Amino acid sequence: MTIHNVQGVKVVHWNPLRGTTPRPLRALGIGDRVENFGDVMGPAVVERSLDAHAPVRSRTLRRPRTRRLLSIGSIMHMARTGDVIWGTGVNGKVAESAYRFAQLDVRAVRGPLTRQWLLARNINVPEVYGDPALLTPALFPEFAALAQEKRHHLTIVPNFHDYQLLGQTAGVIDPRGEFRDVISHIVQSEQVIASSLHGVILAEAFGIPVAAMKSSTEPSFKYLDYFEGTGRTEVPVAETVEDAKKLLASRHIHENPLAAWVPKPLQQAFPIDLWRSGAEPRSAV
Repeated sequence: MTIHNVQGVKVVHWNPLRGTTPRPLRALGIGDRVENFGDVMGPAVVERSLDAHAPVRSRTLRRPRTRRLLSIGSIMHMARTGDVIWGTGVNGKVAESAYRFAQLDVRAVRGPLTRQWLLARNINVPEVYGDPALLTPALFPEFAALAQEKRHHLTIVPNFHDYQLLGQTAGVIDPRGEFRDVISHIVQSEQVIASSLHGVILAEAFGIPVAAMKSSTEPSFKYLDYFEGTGRTEVPVAETVEDAKKLLASRHIHENPLAAWVPKPLQQAFPIDLWRSGAEPRSAV
């Protein structure tokens, strides 16, 4: 777990030390971190979302409380009682014992599977779905501008666990690069294959044909959660790069995958009250 301070609010995200870091340094929290782009972009999306509320901020923002916010990622197991949740998902491979919260202040979740999981634990969850990375085109106009110029025919974005398996394949990029560089590469691609969930999400957000590919290590839960959260129950997932290329050649992959998803509820669910003057914590049931 890593904490990034966004104008006084602690934004929780996943960016652990790499396994190659010597144990004494790991104990001190010193060393190179994984820097998986889909995880480290969370605080940046929160900050841009806060900037989008500039007219409110200029009048009413005050020194925030020390409440914590979880946004992008399958990091629900990192939540503590009282944390605010905006677009976070459950990770299907994390043990039940890792979830130690009693109550949460949930504004939005990644998809219906996460909502059902939380409801079963008596956590109140509104029916507001979507990974906040879907808002990238609106929040980061510099990427939207780059997307107008295509420099790569096909880009393969592996889950970072898959990179060692696919790293020698033509078109593969390392998802552990600086997140702005990774996103820039994705949006300037004509087509994308991804076992990285955020490779899929960003491609779809920018209207780029993308074929989802099965990860060698990640369970299907988070992918299905995202797909259902954007109005889909049956999405083909390729087993191999070659199968993914065949999917990209098929007609349906070029249809708008986000036709049933509306961004406004997720945008409106952004917890601006964490920064507002005089705001009181919302009750969590």
